[in-house]
Amino acid sequence: MVYRQYDLTSLTALEMFEASARHLSFTIAASELDVSSGEIRRQIKTIERELGVRLIAGPGTDVVLTSAGEDLYKLITSSFSRASEVVRNQ
Repeated sequence: MVYRQYDLTSLTALEMFEASARHLSFTIAASELDVSSGEIRRQIKTIERELGVRLIAGPGTDVVLTSAGEDLYKLITSSFSRASEVVRNQ
């Protein structure tokens, strides 16, 4: 078992989810993060398994967030934005 200080999934996976949700596109998110869209999908599936909830509706190529996906996206965006502000102001 991997010990996690905050019981969170990988920050890389969260970053991939955030980019996909922001762009509503696996392809654009993959290009931005320099990974394959398949890797993006795998990481999001990992988050979904860990949380036990779907974040992305349907198997299509477009990103359509579920209500849980929208909630997580808002939280991650806010948290990443705040962390960025703190780091910039150091």
